[in-house]
Amino acid sequence: MFEPDHREPDNVDEAHYLVFHGTNLVTNMRATVPCLLPRQEVRFLAPEPVRQQFLGYWQGKPCFARELDHSTGLGNGQYQSGNLYQILGRVSDELFALAGRAQQLLAWERDNRFCGRCGEAMTTHAQERAMTCEPCGSMIYPRISPCVIVLVTRGEEMLLARNANFPIEMYSTLAGFIEAGETVEECLVREVKEEVGMDVNNIRYFKSQSWPFPNQLMLGFFAAYEAGEIVCEDDEIAEAYWFKPDRLPTIPPIHSISGQLIQHHLDQHR
Repeated sequence: MFEPDHREPDNVDEAHYLVFHGTNLVTNMRATVPCLLPRQEVRFLAPEPVRQQFLGYWQGKPCFARELDHSTGLGNGQYQSGNLYQILGRVSDELFALAGRAQQLLAWERDNRFCGRCGEAMTTHAQERAMTCEPCGSMIYPRISPCVIVLVTRGEEMLLARNANFPIEMYSTLAGFIEAGETVEECLVREVKEEVGMDVNNIRYFKSQSWPFPNQLMLGFFAAYEAGEIVCEDDEIAEAYWFKPDRLPTIPPIHSISGQLIQHHLDQHR
């Protein structure tokens, strides 16, 4: 469905665009695919972008990420702007991933206009997806932040926690960023210990998911409870409990890797 490429084609007449109004995604509420706008529509909406990245080919047609100035008007209500959560579950997983790629690449270009080593202006590299500084030779590639996300199980029971900073009462799996010099497995064991005070073993890889809030790569795992009692980390975890499959709280949607970890465990214990 999507073929990545950084070499912009000569002919863009049939191109489609993922358009961002500042940092928010623009959607056409009257379109079948609300976030993928054809070239003629984008030219009418706002012909001059602040920045633009060629993403590759979506269903054989060129696809771009385009950022408009936040002061640009969006017309008479046909278009709306918001964060990527507005299309989660409304479009295919592949298209959501493409929108995430678009947002991350625009943010990467926006945040690296100047060299962090010498302060000179950066330019787009001709052969690679990179920003380069000609005076000092520094090259900056798109940033990806790897995270571990883990469902801890005890037989059929699942350990789910409510984040202290989350606005709604939802219980999810545990997660944390991998630190410099740390393996994925070391991160998993450390995060579980820090967040809920437990030891785990039997670590099993599940799958990964790009999660553009803002640039995480979520690495999903299962782990088995080994020892300890629930002791929540005050700053991050409001509360955590063991839940049985027939008595689940509000959990993340299936479109997220957390929801998929939970659903996979449920399927295994039916």
